[in-house]
Amino acid sequence: MHYRDYYRIMGVERTASGEEIKRAYRKLARRYHPDVSKEPKAEERFKEIGEAYEVLRDPEKRAAYDRLGSQWQPDQDFTPPPGWQQSAHAAGAGTHAFEGGDFSDFFESLFGGGRRAATRGSDESAHLTITLEDAFHGATRPLRLTIPQHDARGRLVPQTRTLNVRIPKGVQQGQQIRLAGQGRPGPAGAGDLYLEITIAPHALYRLDGRDLYLTAPVSPWEAALGARLKVPTLAGTVELRLPEGSQSGQKLRLKGRGMPGTPPGDQYVLIEIVNPKIDSERARELYRTMAHDLAFDPRAHWGAA
Repeated sequence: MHYRDYYRIMGVERTASGEEIKRAYRKLARRYHPDVSKEPKAEERFKEIGEAYEVLRDPEKRAAYDRLGSQWQPDQDFTPPPGWQQSAHAAGAGTHAFEGGDFSDFFESLFGGGRRAATRGSDESAHLTITLEDAFHGATRPLRLTIPQHDARGRLVPQTRTLNVRIPKGVQQGQQIRLAGQGRPGPAGAGDLYLEITIAPHALYRLDGRDLYLTAPVSPWEAALGARLKVPTLAGTVELRLPEGSQSGQKLRLKGRGMPGTPPGDQYVLIEIVNPKIDSERARELYRTMAHDLAFDPRAHWGAA
């Protein structure tokens, strides 16, 4: 019987946290899933990854496995230490339901002893793109998924179904939403479905974390004399005071008007001065008058003759 290095199979350090191990499993399971993977020996790798995860995800089985020590090399001839089964079962290893399918002799000698409990289906993952308004207010949106299900003969066949997904208020870009029991089915129940959220680009706002950025076009006289601007926010229109002498690129802050959270984000208004078009002789004359009367040189600081 050959030793299996479950940490190496999962691509994690022996000191990896439970969350790091879970992330590694999801990544590898998506890559080597037999239904979608084009990798060589994908099914074999998928079973190997599932077996490693069965041990490392369970604190008791992982502790029992770690007691073997780190001196063993992959595929090295291995025999369990004397009294291993008794000590492993005393510690609770091998008493939980196992996920996966066919386990190696190495696994069976350490934890299985020929016993198989009902298995829970594997977790699945998908992406969901939502609007910025959905992320701000929260919403319920339909999601069509194709997930393998058992048919009348017990075979896994693809089936399309629609789920009504509740989007929590203030959800962030890249955040995962867990739908319990909506993953791949198994004899002991279905796994979970993890939805990774993508917030679609918006016509007005740019999202940065929980902060929102909005460009506000203003006329030269509004920037020069000051003005009261009606500014849109995702919660409704507010009035913002534009200070006298404002310049393009200036940033004004609307505290707490960004995405919901603890604390909520802010909304920043970026000033952009827009010149009127010269669409008449009267407009041209006004520009000539300003050029003559104001004697303004925006490049005076260059010092060029």
